[in-house]
Amino acid sequence: MFNTCMLRKLKDIADIYLNRTMFIMCAFGFASGFPFLLVFSTLSLWLKEAGFTLVAIGAFSLVKIPYSFKWLWSPLTDKIKIPFLWKMGRRKSWAFLMQILVFISIFLMSTVNPFHNKTLMLIYAIAVSFSSATLDIVLDAYRVECFSKTPEKQAAGSAIFVLGYRLGLIFSGAGALWLAEYTSWNNVYFLMALGSVVGFVTVLTVKEPNADFKYSTQDNAAKQTFADFFKSSVVAPFKDFLQNKNWYWILFLIFFYRMGDSYVAPMYLPFYSDMGFSKIEIAYITKIYGMIAAISGGLVGGLMLNKTGILKGLYICGFLQGITTLFFSIQAMVGYNTSLLTVIIALENFTSGMATAALVAYISSLCNVLYTATQYALLSSVMSLARDLFAATSGFLAQNVSWAMFFAISSMFCLPGILGIWFLSKDKKA
Repeated sequence: MFNTCMLRKLKDIADIYLNRTMFIMCAFGFASGFPFLLVFSTLSLWLKEAGFTLVAIGAFSLVKIPYSFKWLWSPLTDKIKIPFLWKMGRRKSWAFLMQILVFISIFLMSTVNPFHNKTLMLIYAIAVSFSSATLDIVLDAYRVECFSKTPEKQAAGSAIFVLGYRLGLIFSGAGALWLAEYTSWNNVYFLMALGSVVGFVTVLTVKEPNADFKYSTQDNAAKQTFADFFKSSVVAPFKDFLQNKNWYWILFLIFFYRMGDSYVAPMYLPFYSDMGFSKIEIAYITKIYGMIAAISGGLVGGLMLNKTGILKGLYICGFLQGITTLFFSIQAMVGYNTSLLTVIIALENFTSGMATAALVAYISSLCNVLYTATQYALLSSVMSLARDLFAATSGFLAQNVSWAMFFAISSMFCLPGILGIWFLSKDKKA
């Protein structure tokens, strides 16, 4: 009896995750994720070894700005036809073009000596950020539309997309660092550019998710005024979202849901250092056990939401986030203990993976297929505001209280998001 139940559960899991659509989501997640570190931490190490000062490296980090403001041009991907390519489909044509631009811009970075050609390196890095951020817009829209007729699979699809994204980060993070031990950074970036092949091949082999979509004559930017374009591409998606009766609670929930994790993130490394952990110990525990736990949590979160529904799943993940953040208070009181740190980081990353899958699925469920790219880019930018704004104050709190108290206070930041879920659930029942 027990074996029969286990086999049935394994079959259910296989039916959800082991199919062509999910493999496509994983490949697109990889394509979306791998360019990011090539203009972030991986690039920072290359610049340091090339002789850049810390000030210059910090200034170079501004090349990531397109990721934060991609919502500004997201309407273009919803409305504008790309010459010659548009017959591939709205999403495929944009993804095809951006994937080519990602490859070219990373390849161009590989041809530069950054110390002697600072301006060129800056231009090429910005090109990577811009093309990659635009690719993110398109692939997020593709994912949402892919499950528009089967919304119950949206959570599992989001989990697999996040899995692919994390694999992309491993490729351009740990993978690039490993390669840099054996060859030059220029060769490393050339090999990293080949990561685009994954997304490129996938784009060519998939179907357009919303094949019934037809560009209207009003969608051609060359034939309409800026005012008309702004009204149909920017105002219309906003107005459509505001038709949600509880749109303010939705924004409240999205803004606060990951607040706790976002708030403590900048303080993790200083905390580990204060506890006496070495850089090697931190890297080993956080990168190996932490990443495995985060991927596992994302997959489990997708399965759970498939059973519980999104709002109930958000409840569960919200509480778990707060509890696992509180566990770091125990670490602060115990001090140096690698076994305890491994367990706590694994649990925290596991629940973080679950929560990420839940929130991505929730945001995806809110998007109208007519404005998928614009609405998802806008709503996901609300999510990132918590990280970009409030996380900046975490150092002030940590400096004025003990580490145990810091994590105890931070664990309470899960409550506003849970409050938002409660109001939305209450209204839905009414």
